[in-house]
Amino acid sequence: MTIRYRINSRIRFTLFIIMAIILLTVVANFVLGLSTADSSTITDYAEVKVSSGDTLWSIADAYMSDYSDIRKVVHELCEINDITASELYAGMTIMVPIK
Repeated sequence: MTIRYRINSRIRFTLFIIMAIILLTVVANFVLGLSTADSSTITDYAEVKVSSGDTLWSIADAYMSDYSDIRKVVHELCEINDITASELYAGMTIMVPIK
């Protein structure tokens, strides 16, 4: 004995199929990571060799974007390179984020 199903409302059935396809697409994109925005979260770094007379402030001023607060950039340089302003010396190579 086989069971036969009958569609009572074609509109409800069609809406159900469309919603199921949308839901599966959203879940697949989330699981596969296709909806991530890597371009805005990945930072490129430049290696900068410190010259005589350079300070973290002058390096931050040279490499920061126009809308950045220089104090935050100096703090970020200290955190990235695990240094303080007094530990900076000529010949040292530091990593500077490029925005």
